[in-house]
Amino acid sequence: MADFNVNLREKDSVSVIDVKGFLDAHTAPELENVFNKLIDTNQFKVVVNFNELNYISSAGLGVFMAYIETMRENNGDIKFSNMKENVYNIFDLLGFPLLYEFFKNEDDAINKFLESGKF
Repeated sequence: MADFNVNLREKDSVSVIDVKGFLDAHTAPELENVFNKLIDTNQFKVVVNFNELNYISSAGLGVFMAYIETMRENNGDIKFSNMKENVYNIFDLLGFPLLYEFFKNEDDAINKFLESGKF
């Protein structure tokens, strides 16, 4: 089984999900569990920090597509930060930059929520 770790923390009233390792069909349910927990606790402002993610498959990408509408319907969003170039290239190839905001670092993504007044 591929190495994967997901960690949930809060920073400035924004939920931050740290993903590490390989996100694929075998590990995607772990990330889905985190998103379900956020929805269950009415936390819809999410930054996903990809600093330690080395690989993502279509199943991993599908997790984000499955939850974006729910987040936005509840005045939230999913923003991405700290993405390695090889991982970003996969998102870019599939048109994700048209649907999501990408940030070089986590603080910029969090500040985008603060600036938007969505609190």
